[in-house]
Order: sequence, then C-alpha cells, then structure tokens
Amino acid sequence: MSDFDPSSRSRLGWRDLGRFSGTSLFDRVGRAVCAADVLPRKELYESWEVARRARALARGARIVDLAAGHGLIAHLLLLMDPTAPSAIAVDPARPASAEPLSAAMLEAWPRLAGRLSYLVQRIEDVPLLATDLVVSAHACGPLTDLVLARAVEAGACVAVLPCCQDVKTLDTGGLEGWLEPTLAVDVVRAQRLAQAGYRVKTQQIRSDVTPKNRLLLGFPPS
Repeated sequence: MSDFDPSSRSRLGWRDLGRFSGTSLFDRVGRAVCAADVLPRKELYESWEVARRARALARGARIVDLAAGHGLIAHLLLLMDPTAPSAIAVDPARPASAEPLSAAMLEAWPRLAGRLSYLVQRIEDVPLLATDLVVSAHACGPLTDLVLARAVEAGACVAVLPCCQDVKTLDTGGLEGWLEPTLAVDVVRAQRLAQAGYRVKTQQIRSDVTPKNRLLLGFPPS
C-alpha cells in the first residue's frame, strides 16, 4: 500500500500482519517480524535489502554479522543460502529486541535452530576466516572501517552499508572539493579495499528505505 512508508521507525506488530499476506520469503519474514513486535519497520527493509545483495558474494560461507544489533541480517542470510553452515551475530551490547526477534524467526523456520549464535563481545576479538561472509549494516562512523579492516585481515568477503560518516574525523582523501564529503569518505573506503587486492562493487539499496543507502561489496583476491 502506498501509505506504508518503508523508512518509518514505527514498530511492526500484529496490526501490520495484513501488509505481509503473500507467500514470498519477504512476506513470511515480515509476518515473523510482526509476531516479534520489537522491530522498527525500516530495520526490516534495510536488513532485507542488504542481505539479498550480500548473498551473491559467497555461497556456503559462514555468515558473520558484525555490529549486528538485532541480528536480522544473519537470520536472513541463513534463509537465503541453505548451504551456509552457520551464522554468528556479534555486538558488544545485545539489544533487547534480539532475543524475541530470533525466537520468532526460529518458530517460523525451525531448521535455523542451532545454526545461529549471538556473541556479546568486541568486534576486534572475533576470530574471522577467509571463508567467511562478513556483513554489517549501519555500523556508525569508524565502526564501518573496523569491519572492513577485520574482513581484509582475514581475506573474507565483505558487505557494508555505512552511516554517520563524520567528515571531521574520517578520511575524505582530499576529495571533498569534488564530492559531497560523506560520499568522499565512502569512496576512500572503496579505494582501500581495491588497494588490498579486493574486487570492489558499489550499489545502492532503495532510497525510500534510507538515505544512507550506499552499499560497498568486496570480493577478496583469489
């Protein structure tokens, strides 16, 4: 429906079930999120947009969702890639929404049981493998750079949706004379990946979901 704004911060709940009445995976996920009654609407749409693009990076990879918050992306990628062995969601502070959301997803898809774990720890302390798929959506400011650095260190595939680019503290590469400053920050990030030997792909998720919609994908050297 046209009045159903995907960027809204209103919480999805039982009253919204009728909005997700179809048989598609997205509608089924939408119903599970409504059942959990803990997630802002925009978080569903953001997570879906990131996950459906990130899944193309690697098949059969362990999924590592860094600065995961509620952890929906990790759940989605397990659903989208049945060959993925497991997923971990990592955040130094697990939000209250994470447990009821995961419970609702596992009730809808019992096959996810035992395949996903939530680690409450620093991103710096998570062991990563070259065979991992590392994802992060809206890791604020320098957290995005930390996620990229950890992925490069391991030689893993990576997908990030940056936000909160503080142009006073983050590297613009001197490009702000030509580019909008927050865009310059993300261009420098893409350049760093390329300099590390990664094949870089840039995309945008739907702008009606979030204006912070630049998605950076990195394929490690083969």
